[in-house]
Amino acid sequence: MSKNVRARRPASPSPGLAPAPRFPHPRQDHDADEKRAAASKGFGPGKSKHYPSGGLNVTHGEWKLLFLIILVACAVRLFRLSKPNSVVFDEVHFGKFASKYIKSQYFVDVHPPLAKLLITLAGFVFGYNGHFDFKDIGKLYEHVPYVAMRMVPATLGVATVPLAYLTLRALDCRATTALLASLLITFENGLITQSRHILLDSPLIFFTALTVFFWVGFCNEDKHEPFTPNWWTWLTLAGLSLGAVVSCKWVGLFTIATVGVSTLWQLWNLLGDLRVTPRLFMRHFIARAICLIAVPIIFYMFMFQLHFLILENSGDGDGFMSSEFQHTLKGRGMADTFADVALGSQITIRHVNTQGGYLHSHPHAYPTGSKQQQITLYPHRDSNNDWRIMNATLDDYPQYDYESEPLEYVYPSIRIKLLHISTGKHLHSHDIRPPVSDVEFQNEVSGYGMPGFQGDRNDDWVVEIEHGDKRDAESYKRLRTLRTTFRLRHVLTGCYLFSHKVKLPEWAYEQQEVTCNKNAVRENSLWYIETAEHPQLPANAPKVNYHLPGFFGKFWELQKVMWTTNAGLTDRHAFDSRPDSWPRLLRGINFWVRDHKQIYLTGNPMVWWSSTLAVGIYALVRGFLILRQKRGFRDFDNTKVVKYDTLCGFLFIGWSLHYFPFFLMSRQLFLHHYFPALYFAILLYCGVFDCVTSTLRPRVRLQIAGLLVVLAVWNFQHFAPLVYGTEWTRAKCEGARWMKSWDFSWWAFFSFSFLDAFD
Repeated sequence: MSKNVRARRPASPSPGLAPAPRFPHPRQDHDADEKRAAASKGFGPGKSKHYPSGGLNVTHGEWKLLFLIILVACAVRLFRLSKPNSVVFDEVHFGKFASKYIKSQYFVDVHPPLAKLLITLAGFVFGYNGHFDFKDIGKLYEHVPYVAMRMVPATLGVATVPLAYLTLRALDCRATTALLASLLITFENGLITQSRHILLDSPLIFFTALTVFFWVGFCNEDKHEPFTPNWWTWLTLAGLSLGAVVSCKWVGLFTIATVGVSTLWQLWNLLGDLRVTPRLFMRHFIARAICLIAVPIIFYMFMFQLHFLILENSGDGDGFMSSEFQHTLKGRGMADTFADVALGSQITIRHVNTQGGYLHSHPHAYPTGSKQQQITLYPHRDSNNDWRIMNATLDDYPQYDYESEPLEYVYPSIRIKLLHISTGKHLHSHDIRPPVSDVEFQNEVSGYGMPGFQGDRNDDWVVEIEHGDKRDAESYKRLRTLRTTFRLRHVLTGCYLFSHKVKLPEWAYEQQEVTCNKNAVRENSLWYIETAEHPQLPANAPKVNYHLPGFFGKFWELQKVMWTTNAGLTDRHAFDSRPDSWPRLLRGINFWVRDHKQIYLTGNPMVWWSSTLAVGIYALVRGFLILRQKRGFRDFDNTKVVKYDTLCGFLFIGWSLHYFPFFLMSRQLFLHHYFPALYFAILLYCGVFDCVTSTLRPRVRLQIAGLLVVLAVWNFQHFAPLVYGTEWTRAKCEGARWMKSWDFSWWAFFSFSFLDAFD
């Protein structure tokens, strides 16, 4: 064993632990005297003739080469961008959201707004009026600047290529290695496919790559001269980019975690350096807290402020939000209403727990069960939401004159009937199963009777006040509009008026089911009165209205709705997949099939499998080095080992934090969720390449890189018909199915192609 590797003195105080990666690697200076000189300043290796400030040493020739690579990336990603001229995969959703932005109609999506706003901006600039419905995959575009909208993710996909090059150069990799990374990303089929359509993943990957580049630049600057203008610029740009990546998709939180781990490691090292004074340490801490926590949060919230400013009108997303939120939208505001509720009042009743739908009826009958009039929950204002609250204890209540009799408020335990004003029927329940929730403890709720009909005991309900509003003491004692939350108990069966998110079929216009539940979940059996009118209340009687939330209230509520909606996406999809299959590229996603052509999202097998292999190799080698250190070897005294361990360790952490959290999710997942992790895996693959070829002559290294690029390009062109939706044959499609799990639509292709005649 070489004497410069074999230990000759006792191991470190923690002999079983190898040094953790220093994220991300600031350039390793191999001049010990220079290190000591810089360390005396309290912030690590200083400037030297080898390492310019910022650590990015790109020659003039490299910039020319990079320009050529960008041209190639443009050609690959913009080729046939106008094809297909119909809706592809999730353009159904994100194109529709762009339409709603342009029409200022409120909607709810599980993703933050930045990427959608960029796509909308492109459509708006090129004259899109928002009237295309993006309803179905394969629907032909009409009067939609879809090419301009696709240009946004395509342009950002192109921009990711030079970022990969510059990031590896900033990580002190050779130009050949950076060139290899940029070309692998250029010809990665999955990244190309995802960047050619109105989708959010290309902006997400771009801002992920941008964040990594800025962070590496900052770490290099931090290693030389902290608190200079350049240092603050890199750190602030990293914070802004963090805000942008999380404003595209919440997957950006994994990028924040990657930078966060790196930041904690930096601060931990500073804390252990006795030459760093407490005051200097606090300066480092506060600077990072401001730029990496406050700046991203402000940026993220600013995106939602734009979101709210644009979506000022009521839309189909109203039903996801609280009643208070809904009334901040144009078209949903209401005039002040009477605070008092009395027998004889005309009222509208809203459900508390399912985004406040109205208790509703209409002149249509259930096709099963009692076949009486339907009772539903409806999210919009309508005259069919109007009810009159009646005293059920009166024998002559249909003829009772509430205009002349004394005003009688509604107190707990009073027995009432609810008369549907437009149809004259009573809110009714009986021991008949409802049409959808056909279970023993659920009873049907229907509209029963006719105008002037006395009704029966199955129309009777008891009011139970649940709680009131602390601003209104009377709301705890009797029903008060907007202030009192109550339950309605059916007198004969003891069940409670109830609703949940179950939808009725088309015969009820897919409105929400209302039942009478004997085992009612309390939250789903709570109601409140939104409006109240009574002929005996004077015009100057106390009135109330919703307390409208400000920006922070709306922002926080929308975050909770997004989280709940995202977690609720648990239904299976024909092309969903689980995280364990992604590194192996076991299956893709069918984006579009039409006119005997297909667009199918899959990766470049050579790039995909090689990057996965590199991740595994790094993990095994790192584990082996830890075992060697346990036995007293001092591999980590070797500057080359430290350099590549730091470089690859940072990228491995980035890959891990963008991959393993998906195993904790039970929601629908697809292959494209792996793309941010794939970016780190490709960079790690190139880092391993740089290490393995570090002892070779530059010409040999370039030849090996060229061979790898040729293999990647061959894989790319082999599967290119699935990227661009160009002509293919069944035979070629079957021949391209290297794995049985690759479910291309072979039946969609012609058996013979005109192009075959020229083969």
